[in-house]
Amino acid sequence: MMDSEQDLGERGPARTGPRDSLFLLTSLESTEGAPLGRARVRNLSATGMMADCERPVPAGIDLLMELRGIGWIRGKVVWSRDDKIGVEFAHEIDPHMARKPVSRDTQRQAPIHFRPSRTSR
Repeated sequence: MMDSEQDLGERGPARTGPRDSLFLLTSLESTEGAPLGRARVRNLSATGMMADCERPVPAGIDLLMELRGIGWIRGKVVWSRDDKIGVEFAHEIDPHMARKPVSRDTQRQAPIHFRPSRTSR
């Protein structure tokens, strides 16, 4: 199902790009490696996502997450309200890759958009 994200009001600027509604689980971490908890990705586009988090994550935080079929992505929390966040990705992704079934072989071959070594943080 495709939809357009509506005006976010207090949460931040309106996004008008098409978004895929879906349900993915991921773990969030700061770019320094601090765990920020697990999140349920509710919609995904080439440039960002909306997620429900297990605990509040403040706006302005740079973070890393791994998405099934896509790999590691860097993003910035552009809005935060209670347990929901909006993330803008540092680089565009193909959101359709997250919907494809992932086998053991394709998991190893998934593109890595950004994953710094732990020593470079």
